[in-house]
Amino acid sequence: MTVIVVMGVAGSGKTTVGTLLAERLGVEYGEADSFHPATNIAKMDAGIALSDADRAPWLRAVAEWVSAHDRSGGVVSSSALKRRYRDVLRDAGRTWFLHLSGPRDLIADRISARTGHFMPVSLLDSQFADLEPLSADETGVVLEVDDTPERIVDTAVRAFTAARGSAQ
Repeated sequence: MTVIVVMGVAGSGKTTVGTLLAERLGVEYGEADSFHPATNIAKMDAGIALSDADRAPWLRAVAEWVSAHDRSGGVVSSSALKRRYRDVLRDAGRTWFLHLSGPRDLIADRISARTGHFMPVSLLDSQFADLEPLSADETGVVLEVDDTPERIVDTAVRAFTAARGSAQ
């Protein structure tokens, strides 16, 4: 099986789309925010961008989730902002990336509108600065977030199904 990694900057809809996608496919969903150590959450809540060193234990935890679901499949959200982060996840098991992409203003509006989340809009620019978009040689698809979550999931399922069919 394959683990679908729903990636993108904060506020791009990873949790919403990931949850719906896992439900549609009948597989387990892993929320990457739950893998962050408390120190990371405290930093982000204080408006401090995470360094690569800060992200290392979180990335290892997400990779362990990918490895544990390599046989059963699953969907996990992860910003996976840098290619080298995605390489860690790829090394953990079979992965397919769904990169949720959108304009900064739309995503900033989404972050501003949500409540009870530790990620402030002030860190969005650092996320965009770190973002290395999914490359043509990486398995997955880039979808714009300016549609409904249900339509994004429909498109993602079609792309994933087509990719699995061509890989066999």
